[in-house]
Amino acid sequence: MTETTAPSRIGGSLSSAARSALYLLSGFPLSLFWFVLFVTLLSVSAGTAIIWVGVFLFFITLFIARGAAGLERLWLGIVMGHEVSHPYRPLPAGGPLGKLKGMITDPASWRDLAFLVALFPVRLFGFVFGLLLVTLPLSFLGAPFWYWTVPGGIQVNLGIDWSIDTLGEALLAVPIGLLLAVPCVAGLRGLGWMYAQLAAGLLRPSSVRALATEATELRASRARGVDAAEAERRRIERDLHDGAQQRLVSVAMELGRAKAKLDSDPAAARVLIDGAHSEAKQAIAELRDLARGIYPAVLGDRGLDAALSALAGRCPVPVHVSVELPQRPPTVVESTAYYIVAEALTNVAKHAKAVTVAVTVQRHGDRVLVEIYDDGRGGATAAPGGGLAGLADRAATIDGVLTVDSPEGGPTKIRAELPCTW
Repeated sequence: MTETTAPSRIGGSLSSAARSALYLLSGFPLSLFWFVLFVTLLSVSAGTAIIWVGVFLFFITLFIARGAAGLERLWLGIVMGHEVSHPYRPLPAGGPLGKLKGMITDPASWRDLAFLVALFPVRLFGFVFGLLLVTLPLSFLGAPFWYWTVPGGIQVNLGIDWSIDTLGEALLAVPIGLLLAVPCVAGLRGLGWMYAQLAAGLLRPSSVRALATEATELRASRARGVDAAEAERRRIERDLHDGAQQRLVSVAMELGRAKAKLDSDPAAARVLIDGAHSEAKQAIAELRDLARGIYPAVLGDRGLDAALSALAGRCPVPVHVSVELPQRPPTVVESTAYYIVAEALTNVAKHAKAVTVAVTVQRHGDRVLVEIYDDGRGGATAAPGGGLAGLADRAATIDGVLTVDSPEGGPTKIRAELPCTW
């Protein structure tokens, strides 16, 4: 176990240190450019504000600042893996003046401008220390390759004066470089993490804005969930009216005719009763299927594993089901997971042309993860109004998230993360 994990840990540490070094060293010239640009623009704007040119130039400065902050968010995500969503309010509909007013009154625009101006001295500190942490071990590790280029040798002061001017002394510097690399790599990782957290904290939406956005999305998902529930209610009414109700009316009519002929023509009455019996069984079967669509009895009685296995048994494509839950989740989580799998298997049977399907349900912290994988032709999308979009709305009603990864040519992977209080 150690032989396989130790190299991967070392490689991960070196990769993280390299990304931190790239972020720290590249950030300084970029922040210097932003500092010079925005200090110049702000100075010119203030100096020409009396003739209104400065006001127009300030609007342009604010617009450029939003774009520059967007580049900082993009670079932060590419190098350090910190995905930061944009913090801006939606611009109002209307003409350019309305959009300009919305941009000016958005606090996030002013935070972007302040961040870009104040970034330079902070990044200067990170650049100096980052450069030191990178060059210190590399200078010792590379001593055998460049000691001869320095007249008089490399002068090192480690408490005692040491001049590296021979190959033997240069080779002796290599293990010193390896020893120095350990704290330098750790320092680079820590410094890069600190600067990434600082940038992410200043560039991400404010807590008020994030809560407002979440509340808006939650209201929208709740509304879509209510619409889906209303559409389901109408479907049930339609199925009852067109199916079981018609059969029960037919049963009543057949039994009435049989009652009228019971004394005069018992044989004909028996035929009518047999027909009514057949219709009654069909009505029972339709009601059973309808009840299974509302909330399957096996799900309530035996749990998610048995219910998904029953779904897999009815699917024309071979399905492997794996449910690894330490205990039964709440009913709403169970039913949501069940319908996600049911809709996914229905789509596989109709459209995917798959050979095999794998369904996995497992616990991950305070969430239930549901994954449906098929080796079909792919191309599935959660288009508005479609079945997968309806499942995403159903998951969102309990603050869950559903994602679809289905490139053309396959395979397709549907993943739902459902919050769960155990």
